[in-house]
Amino acid sequence: MISRRRILQLAVVSPLAAALPRLVGAQGISLREAPSAVVPLIEDADVSRVKVERRWKGSVCQSRVVNQGTQAVRIKEVVLFDLVLSMPATTRLYGEGFQMLSQTGGTLGQPADLGNYTDAKHYKLAKAFYGMMMLSPSTRDNHLLAFTSCRRFIGQFYLSYPSLKVVVDTEGSELRPGESWQLEPFTYQSGSDREQLFDSLASQLVANHPPLRFPSPPTGWCSWYCFGPRVTAKQVLDNLDFIARHTPGLRYVQIDDGYQPAMGDWLETGAAFGGDVQGVLKQIRVRGFEPAIWVAPFVAEEKSHVFQQHPDWFVKDADGKPLRSDRVTFGGWRRGPWYVLDGTHPAVQQHFETFFRTMKRDWGCTYFKLDANFWGAIHGGRFYDSRATRIEAYRRGMQAILRGVENSFVLGCNHPIWPSLGLIHGSRSSNDIKRTWERIETTARQNLSRNWQNGRLWWNDSDAIVLTGDLPDNEFQFHATAIYASGGMLLSGDDLTKISAEKLAMLRKLQPPSGVAARFEDDSFRVGRMPVGKREIISVLNWNDAPQNVSVRLNRRCHITDFWSDAALGSYSGVFEIKDMPGRSGRLLICE
Repeated sequence: MISRRRILQLAVVSPLAAALPRLVGAQGISLREAPSAVVPLIEDADVSRVKVERRWKGSVCQSRVVNQGTQAVRIKEVVLFDLVLSMPATTRLYGEGFQMLSQTGGTLGQPADLGNYTDAKHYKLAKAFYGMMMLSPSTRDNHLLAFTSCRRFIGQFYLSYPSLKVVVDTEGSELRPGESWQLEPFTYQSGSDREQLFDSLASQLVANHPPLRFPSPPTGWCSWYCFGPRVTAKQVLDNLDFIARHTPGLRYVQIDDGYQPAMGDWLETGAAFGGDVQGVLKQIRVRGFEPAIWVAPFVAEEKSHVFQQHPDWFVKDADGKPLRSDRVTFGGWRRGPWYVLDGTHPAVQQHFETFFRTMKRDWGCTYFKLDANFWGAIHGGRFYDSRATRIEAYRRGMQAILRGVENSFVLGCNHPIWPSLGLIHGSRSSNDIKRTWERIETTARQNLSRNWQNGRLWWNDSDAIVLTGDLPDNEFQFHATAIYASGGMLLSGDDLTKISAEKLAMLRKLQPPSGVAARFEDDSFRVGRMPVGKREIISVLNWNDAPQNVSVRLNRRCHITDFWSDAALGSYSGVFEIKDMPGRSGRLLICE
């Protein structure tokens, strides 16, 4: 237990500086001198002979924990740095979540969830930030704290303002006498340009987890947001006909949840498509498009054949029985409670490899949307490999899946963000879209908060674009502008046989995605810039309900064209003024 805290203040340090970054306070205490601690799984266990070693090289701290005693100790977590911040409560905050649906914004004094399905409230995880956090006392004063890998353990940040603890979750693993664990490296950087800090973090993550590369963001169509789990073959093929005639740039046609007879029995024939999902996939191939399919590989329902026939394949509870996920976390959104296939089990790894290879080679699928991946890293269970962490269980399962899909595109969805580094081509970056302003606004903020990841770690998937429904045109244009500004994948979620000519034209303008995510000065996400070829495209978003005047700074004299209308707006230098920009609207300006 740490009995003494020292008040520390973050000082601006160049992210490229060779010197040790400092968290400096009135007494000149550096980050190097911040206290650390080992927290045992059993509260009164003796950890006096367990030592934390920290070694700095520039802005990166590499650490390990060593058991110098004669008794094994189960360690809940390692506190790398225990700090008390002197930053003001109004300091802007961004914290990443463990799983895709959880992000935190707001301020140090008043953190605000950016989504509805948070780690702590929905998934029953520790209330923390995972992987990274950014603190911004002002737009020109930004501080990045992050873990630059996630091979075995997940790094966390516990905030109870003004207290901040930088922690490695060791999951109660046993550290044997004389044994040491290499912990995930940590970095602290600060500077005036938040985007440069993100660039530096991305470079470090890529160095530790070489990403899966796909040449450009995929485009396609998804059945879920217009037809749900009761989609029919006719609905898919009617949309395929429309796509072939009117918007052939949507290359991937994705069959979503509903084709399978049970969660977990992915190769068996359900009632969907008259019992012939392979026939629909074949038609997609015959017509020159790419078949894509939704799979939730780590979960199975109790009545599934895989669960009935192979109960030994599943993560176990304390009694050695398959763990019901609702006893430790969210039990699943459909046909639950789910049970979790154990990624450390050799038979499960072979199962993953075999059924995905079948979908690839026999079914012809070249794009896999992997959903419910969070459960692959479930907490509170026991694995076949008793010394594996949940991070290792998930990563081993994913590596088996990658062997099966061969060279196909893999999208992670409802996945653990940091544990997925180097294992996916695409990453869902927001909650599901709905045809409401509330969901358009919140998903836009979630997506844009992760813009720094796009094209570096993977292609971001901002979820489907929806352009049909009862929303006013300004809100649809806001939605489309935010999708463009995300720079990532593009999948239509509409029944395209019912789309208007005007909205079809908007959908065509979004193709192909630029692959370039907008860069913003701060987390207001009002004005973003994208260098696309020799042009600069500027996104402007009015998040307010009321009209606003917006001033857009120009880097040079340029001719401006409205992206959506193709209207020539004239030549300008210095500042371009948008008068009375409607509330809940978006603009894209092409500067040449």
